[in-house]
Amino acid sequence: MSSESHSSLLDAIKGQPKQVWITAFAAVIAFMGIGLVDPILLSIAKGLQATPSEVTLLFSSYLGIQAVAMLVTGAASARFGAKRTVLVGLTLVVVATALCAAAGSIEQLVGLRAVWGLGNAFFIATALSVIVGAATGGQGGAILLYEAALGVGLAVGPLLGALLGSISWRGPFLGTALLMAGALVLCSIFLKSDAHEKRPPIKLLDPFRALGHPGLLRTSIGSALYTAAFFTVLAWSPFVLGWSAVAVGLIFCGWGLCVAVAGVLLAPKLAGRLGERHATVVAVVGYAVLLLVMAVPSKPVLVVGIIASGIVSGLLNTLFTGTAMSISDAPRPVASAGYNFCRWLGGAVAATLVGHVAEWFGSPQAPFVVAAVLCVVAGGLLSIKERKPDPKSVPAEAVLVGEEF
Repeated sequence: MSSESHSSLLDAIKGQPKQVWITAFAAVIAFMGIGLVDPILLSIAKGLQATPSEVTLLFSSYLGIQAVAMLVTGAASARFGAKRTVLVGLTLVVVATALCAAAGSIEQLVGLRAVWGLGNAFFIATALSVIVGAATGGQGGAILLYEAALGVGLAVGPLLGALLGSISWRGPFLGTALLMAGALVLCSIFLKSDAHEKRPPIKLLDPFRALGHPGLLRTSIGSALYTAAFFTVLAWSPFVLGWSAVAVGLIFCGWGLCVAVAGVLLAPKLAGRLGERHATVVAVVGYAVLLLVMAVPSKPVLVVGIIASGIVSGLLNTLFTGTAMSISDAPRPVASAGYNFCRWLGGAVAATLVGHVAEWFGSPQAPFVVAAVLCVVAGGLLSIKERKPDPKSVPAEAVLVGEEF
């Protein structure tokens, strides 16, 4: 990856147009939805008389639908334009979150979280393209802004969930609906209309074709394995701790702040020093070690491990995204769709199985050990060196296909 990708956050925020800031603000609120339910998992389980395995389906349905929908976001954006795709996504999120606040059963809540995930898919993938396309200072700075939005959203989400969840588990959903409605209004007013812009057509199968690139495929699978570990921490830790919504919310607020700081400040430095691929391998193996520490049956150790894991997660979120955006010559929306499909699918599978893994092994610490193994496998995949094709064997026209991701 070029040195452009190792921009500093200070460089990234200078002179950005209004639509970049509006999109980033909406992205913060969208990413809040990932950790919003974390502090209130126990409250939801109690209020709706649901088991831990049923409650973790709130992550599974959200992420599963989001992963599948990622495959069509590029085609939708190419056909209807980025602004309309963003607005449709935000509208779905507003409706779903408002209805979540009125859900009467865990089944209804799981179904509405799926609609939420669908809306998020249309928004998140398109928002990255909007930020990259509109931001000044190049792709590297745009990625940092996007990852900063991710980190801030992950930090604020658990805190908001804890504060409103201490009143009622329905409160965080209603609060998110109001914030998302505000983001919807701002995006409808300030995002530039692109209805008449010429956009290259994107077919539904293009993301799968993009994954035919060995480097992008390994990066995507590695990211899926890491994301599975990421959501093991996010979805299972509250059940191991068994603490109040406020306590869990404060812990994951600290975790989210670490994600934000590491993603925008430390990741570019590590990538500049070791190279993006080697930095990713070191970080994902470090995450495996940290997960093994979290498997120690001690709540204070687990709390420290959760917060510390935010530093490594911040590094990996930025490093994986940067690698996926530069490793192949596929157009940005296409490679992003294929990569994000794998990434979020890994989280959906983990959130579905994490409770069952604990039951199968008869230990609440078992999911952390399994997650550590997944990270080791991810590190192995990323360690495989990319074979450069012989220039004589590559047709001249193939060199000109695509754009830098």
